[in-house]
Amino acid sequence: MTAPALVGRSWDDIKEGESASITRVCTPNDLVVFAHASGNLNPVHLPGEAEQETGRAPVAPAMWCGSLFSAVFGNRLPGPGTVYRYQDLRFHARVEAGDAVVATVRVREKLPGNLLIMDCRLEKADGTVVCTGTAEISPPLTRLVTDGVIIPELTLVRRGKFSRLLAACRGIPPMPTAIAAPTDENSLGGAWEATKEGLIEPILVGPEAMIRAEAEKLGWDLAGVAIENVAEVHDAPARAVCLVHEGKAEAVMKGNIHSDEVLRHVTKSDGGLRAGRRISHCFVLDIPGHEGLMIITDAAINILPDLATKADIVQNAIDLARAIGIREPRVGILSAVETINPAIPSTIDAAALAKMAERGQITGGLVDGPLAMDNAVDLEAARTKGIHSTVAGRADVLVAPNLEAGNMLAKQLVFLSQADTGGIVTGAKVPVMLTSRADDEHARLMSAALAVLYGHWRRTGKCLVPELGA
Repeated sequence: MTAPALVGRSWDDIKEGESASITRVCTPNDLVVFAHASGNLNPVHLPGEAEQETGRAPVAPAMWCGSLFSAVFGNRLPGPGTVYRYQDLRFHARVEAGDAVVATVRVREKLPGNLLIMDCRLEKADGTVVCTGTAEISPPLTRLVTDGVIIPELTLVRRGKFSRLLAACRGIPPMPTAIAAPTDENSLGGAWEATKEGLIEPILVGPEAMIRAEAEKLGWDLAGVAIENVAEVHDAPARAVCLVHEGKAEAVMKGNIHSDEVLRHVTKSDGGLRAGRRISHCFVLDIPGHEGLMIITDAAINILPDLATKADIVQNAIDLARAIGIREPRVGILSAVETINPAIPSTIDAAALAKMAERGQITGGLVDGPLAMDNAVDLEAARTKGIHSTVAGRADVLVAPNLEAGNMLAKQLVFLSQADTGGIVTGAKVPVMLTSRADDEHARLMSAALAVLYGHWRRTGKCLVPELGA
């Protein structure tokens, strides 16, 4: 954030009756930032919380309104170098997010000792008086001039795009879900959150004593919750898969157990959950500053996929994208460069996948490659390199050349860019939530939402998520 040059005026330069104003629109972000700065977490002031708790839009804290006078003093009259001495305000109306307000100060009196008495008035754009009062301030002793002020930008991680997915799940019956080994607070807590949100009907698979002990710590009484008792934690994945075959479960969620143990039973040819297409994993990320959701695949299952496997990976990702509201997903096939180079095999695969989509062997999305990371997600980078494509610069799905690249890319975005994430296994008979043991409850909740929407889309062919911007 950059401000222009500011000029501070001394007591001698200021005349009684002078005034200055600023206009400001109160935004939802303002309310969140003010909550962080002040520590005031009253839900009536917080977007999302206010609507849930009171049924009304959030209102700005009174002191957010009062702080606008400080901005006038510090920026306009007297300007930089001003020191607050006293303020007395009376509030007459409330400000809601979206309201434009005008803060005006006027010099009522100049007092000896470098002191100014200021009248303060805050009004909405329609003339409604929000607050009035007085302030005592000391202007700078000497004229202070700045050549511009720069402060760091703020990035708010709001989980807004994932909230759309949760909202879309409302009204869908809970999905019977076998949770394999929910034997720690994190995995069981994620299942509980998904249950409370109405996303899943849990079937807890594992040693019953361990499950109940963790539930007691969480305060979940497990009344009415199905528990499939097995002797050992390592027996849980096999039993979870069996519950699908028995028609008791419509999804599987990994708990406190290694992914390999779950995948071994999911992917086995006899008694697993194969459905004719190669099984693959999709990370879905809400990246700060990025307009839409981003899908990265495959970063968890297929280590070094060949061309036929990559075709299934791409089709699985397109299906998931369509299930979560991306009507015609743009799929970027990643490599180190955007030109075909026989010395880099992934560029050959990328070109073949693009041609397969063109010929109808991959359907439902727009596929292009090879693309380097920069020109897959940045329009300016694509233009600079002369790439003319409906996918370049605006990809919704990024297909990594191998598991290592995909995993590093996804985790870089999570841990360095503060992206929120969820993820599921696609291409199986039912959705499989293959969350990491390091994932928090929110990531597990988002994975459950993905599974519900993906499962509904596979059963009905219908997407319940409005397009972003619709």
